[in-house]
Amino acid sequence: MSTTHATPNTMLRWHWLVAPRFDLFFIVGLVTLSILTAYTVVFFTNLFLPILILDLWFLGYHHVISTYTRLCFDKQSFQQHKWMIFGLLPAVAMATLAVAYFVGMWAIITIYFYWQWFHYTRQSWGVSRAYRAKDKDAVYEDGWLDQAIFYSVPFLGILYRSYQDPDTFITFELWVVPVASWMVNIVALATVALLGYWVLRRGQAWLEGRLNATHMLYVLSHITIFGVGYIAIEDVTYGWLAINIWHNAQYILFVWMFNQKRFKSGLDPKARFLSYISQPGRLWLYMTVCLGLTILLYTTVFSTLDSLLIGGLAGTLVTYQIVNFHHYVVDSFIWKVRSEPMRKTLDLQQIH
Repeated sequence: MSTTHATPNTMLRWHWLVAPRFDLFFIVGLVTLSILTAYTVVFFTNLFLPILILDLWFLGYHHVISTYTRLCFDKQSFQQHKWMIFGLLPAVAMATLAVAYFVGMWAIITIYFYWQWFHYTRQSWGVSRAYRAKDKDAVYEDGWLDQAIFYSVPFLGILYRSYQDPDTFITFELWVVPVASWMVNIVALATVALLGYWVLRRGQAWLEGRLNATHMLYVLSHITIFGVGYIAIEDVTYGWLAINIWHNAQYILFVWMFNQKRFKSGLDPKARFLSYISQPGRLWLYMTVCLGLTILLYTTVFSTLDSLLIGGLAGTLVTYQIVNFHHYVVDSFIWKVRSEPMRKTLDLQQIH
């Protein structure tokens, strides 16, 4: 769905993945809610634990379950991706357990700290490419410059966190890559220059009537959440909470949007259940099913850990990271915007 709003000299080009109401909440609403929630915790620290629990159960665990709607909710997907379940998942589990046992929990936390940053950034990059591919005739940057602008704030953010050298992350010991202050300062200057150039280019696009306003708004939301989550909020855990909530909610909605578009023609006899819960107007049903599976699966896993006397916070964390790390690898295969099935389903143009 695309609309344009013209003025005497300029034109704004709005290109929606779904519709204005959905996309504006997806782009602006999620960032706003995530930042407000994180700052609530900053000012009322006693709320961190209950908010974290809500984030994990309603978004974190839930967003991982959403991945499996792409892997095994219909026969075709299961046949195509079953190696990710029966081969990749055990391999990731054994590797994670080996690191935790032979190296220590600090290693798991450190791997998660850097990998989640990369994963969140890559997901956001993929979403931005989807919005870009809705309008190939707008003014954009290309190649290394395009990526340098997009990655500049996340890269500055992870450098800044490493420079901070926090002792703990989510209450666990954290080791970071040593970073000197001069490195942070140089990257900060480069980031300001890149963002300044990006703003000038958006102004040029607007004057030429070739501004993809939806893509610009998404990039602004990306810059904002990474800037707040990794730089503006001083505490590393509270900053992570902001970007974690945003990432989880974004993923859940994007997967639902993909499934809805995949089955836009109605019920599919080859994927009857998934196509039924993915029909327009059934977001509530889709969310209820995924949340129900989340509660069932994770309750069973955690209860089993407790019965084996390997539960507690450490056991929960290792289990959570096994699923997380598997999810990170899987996503790198199943969400390629350049792939023909993705472009066809989301009605995207070829991007370069």
